[in-house]
Amino acid sequence: MQPTPSTESLFTAIDHVGLAVADLDEAIAFHRDVLGMELAHTEENPEQGVREAMMRIGDSHVQLLAPLTPDSTIAKFLASKGPGMQQVAYRVDDIDAVSATLRERGLRLLYDDARRGTSNSRVNFIHPKDAGGVLVELVEPSAEGR
Repeated sequence: MQPTPSTESLFTAIDHVGLAVADLDEAIAFHRDVLGMELAHTEENPEQGVREAMMRIGDSHVQLLAPLTPDSTIAKFLASKGPGMQQVAYRVDDIDAVSATLRERGLRLLYDDARRGTSNSRVNFIHPKDAGGVLVELVEPSAEGR
């Protein structure tokens, strides 16, 4: 049986799981030295208000997110919920097409247009109220990837 367009997967993979942390250096040390993950890279994303690290374990990634400013989304998340899982991210080939399809299906996205994410990827988010309370990130990797 062929999937119909409404049931066909829009995603190519789980890209990463994002964890909100108060202290990025401490979180990197824990994930690297205690859990044995490899630090793939770190960067600051002023547009998103975060300092982040991508940790690699096999073919999977965990993104550690620490606030750059007290009014950033991550700072607000930490203040209201404390450290922990903040998002699940799915990889897509064409974020504009996927965003249009999701909007046609009645979902709200946080941004009108995709924004710059980790490693120059393009990202957008499904509103948590439309995804069972989960912040779902859509990630279109850049040409250079991770």
